[in-house]
Amino acid sequence: MRPSILFPLFKPLSSLRGIGPRLAPLYQKLCGPCVVDVLWHLPSGLIDRSYAPTLATAEKDRVVTLTVKVAEHQPPRKARLPYRIIAAQGQAQITIVYFNAKGDYLTKLYPTGSSVVISGVIERYRDGWVMNHPDYVLPPERASEIPRYEPVYPMTEGIGGKMLRKTIQQALALLPDLPEWQDASLLKREKWPAWKDAVLCVHQPTADNQALNVLARRRLAYDELLADQLALAVIRQHHRAASGRGMPGTRTLQDKLTQTLPFKLTHGQLQAVAEISADMKSSHRMLRLLQGDVGSGKTLVALMAMLQAAESGVQAALMAPTEILAKQHFQKMQEFLSPLGIDIGLLIGKGRGQTDRSDVKQRLADGTLKLVVGTHALFQSDVAFHDLGLAIVDEQHRFGVNQRLQLSEKGRGVDILVMTATPIPRTLTLTTFGDMDISHLTEKPAGRQPIDTRLIDSARLDDVIDGIRRQTAKGAQAYWVCPLVSESEISDLAAATARADLLSERLGKDKVGLVHGQMAAEEKDHTMAAFATGDLRVLVATTVIEVGVDVPNATLMVIEHAERFGLSQLHQLRGRVGRGADKSTCLLMYQGPLGETAAARLKLLRETEDGFRIAEEDLRLRGAGEILGTRQSGMPEYRMADLSRDGDLLDIAHDDTKLILSRDADLTTARGKALRTLLYLFARDASVLLLRAG
Repeated sequence: MRPSILFPLFKPLSSLRGIGPRLAPLYQKLCGPCVVDVLWHLPSGLIDRSYAPTLATAEKDRVVTLTVKVAEHQPPRKARLPYRIIAAQGQAQITIVYFNAKGDYLTKLYPTGSSVVISGVIERYRDGWVMNHPDYVLPPERASEIPRYEPVYPMTEGIGGKMLRKTIQQALALLPDLPEWQDASLLKREKWPAWKDAVLCVHQPTADNQALNVLARRRLAYDELLADQLALAVIRQHHRAASGRGMPGTRTLQDKLTQTLPFKLTHGQLQAVAEISADMKSSHRMLRLLQGDVGSGKTLVALMAMLQAAESGVQAALMAPTEILAKQHFQKMQEFLSPLGIDIGLLIGKGRGQTDRSDVKQRLADGTLKLVVGTHALFQSDVAFHDLGLAIVDEQHRFGVNQRLQLSEKGRGVDILVMTATPIPRTLTLTTFGDMDISHLTEKPAGRQPIDTRLIDSARLDDVIDGIRRQTAKGAQAYWVCPLVSESEISDLAAATARADLLSERLGKDKVGLVHGQMAAEEKDHTMAAFATGDLRVLVATTVIEVGVDVPNATLMVIEHAERFGLSQLHQLRGRVGRGADKSTCLLMYQGPLGETAAARLKLLRETEDGFRIAEEDLRLRGAGEILGTRQSGMPEYRMADLSRDGDLLDIAHDDTKLILSRDADLTTARGKALRTLLYLFARDASVLLLRAG
């Protein structure tokens, strides 16, 4: 149960003054439902209102605070014209301008002949001073209400800046004095303030405390990262402590498989198979990430693990995120297993055209089917396993820690293997998969050739289409990737639908297919199947083909407006070609002229196919959310930490967590109890519950 000292911070925001039924949903959209959420909504800038010159000495285009006397009002003669107020300071004048303003409101705000204090940006227009829509207008006796230094926050429509600042001030008044959870030597070394002082400092910045403000933000970022690393470590500790089951295997099926393969496993595959096998033999439950670059052969490694489970007399299931990928895994594994005479099942969602769905479910329940591939349907309540021993989840960086652990409920002591083809920088590996052991695949299987990556200006569109025509006439197939599904009024990006129409006109309607995220699943599957069998020569697509689709005959990839994609996404898209033995080409079409940064990014794609190097650069340039997919459910959404800026703090938090749990595994010491408060503060309640459960 959350400690009572935190109760004020977890009250609903609607408990604060001024937040009623209309505003509460807007605040929830902006920052979250609780008081603590508005405290985590940090300022993005600072307005300095301390500059208070005379009109005679003022500098243009600066925020100024002035005391002026209202001389006259000049209402507009036509509705679309601005309302003007002439004010003076000695002999100097300033025109205060409002657009779409109500005159009766302004006459009350600026009584003629009275003095007012205004604050806003002062500009020169022709030979005079102008201030458009002052931020503050107050009588002189209330001038102290204008802040000298004003934090600027990210906003949403319907919540004004003044309103948000008043809400945050109310929240700051509820800050409790919490026990210190950080190591005293670390605080001293980093010169970090106490937690409460840090929160106050970031929300009350001044020109004089900028250095302290930086330290306060670093302190809060570290608190958040430590909470995350500690939560992951507690879950990992709990998972490891739970009784597992040894699945020693006999190597009979594995050896038969390797003997029938027309190629040898790479060194990386052999190493990964050995690591996974050792985990499965152990009495502890496996929780491992198999991280392989595009085309590195993860499916075969997964199948070897599934065979070890089958040799041990238990069932193994592989779950893929889409029906396309599930069917692809199923077909590929069928090809591998056919010479061995081993059966494997496929299970997808209801109403998806699977005729033997009931039979597969029955055989899973009675144990006659040992191996199965499917979608989320595998883990729905109506699917029962006779004895599930191994669960493999493919491409599920979209799954959070809790979802991964829920898979174990389908069996007793289930080992879990998570696979991803998205190269993930070390910092993101720690945050997203920090509760897991990790195996890496970096080599490509023998026979794969490097992909020839070229840059080409979109002005040469006709040349590219002519090249596609020549190559498809020789039997090749091509992907053509566009960023949008339909035309946008605010973007000049090529639309997939329009491009499919053009290519159909130029290459033949029966040769060009289109897939995008807004299509029905059946229609999408039908088009993909036609491309996979070669009935379609060109597939125009949005980024739905980014992960997993495998058509070895496709040797051409065209990506329009490549400068608008992230590096990791371009690398994933490029990985859809080069799947067979033939030489493949990827054309990165860009809208010239390219800026220096965009040119450097695309140049890196030409230089390397090392997904991990590309991912590290993408993290530096674009941030974490864009690499694993914006705001994916499994991706930690940090409120204060920025991994591209605070990566060094993540390393410290990772090491500190190891030290903490080695000394105080149940968090029962004075610091341990304070750390439990930290976990609750950052809503890592599940981890505390595991500690309570032992």
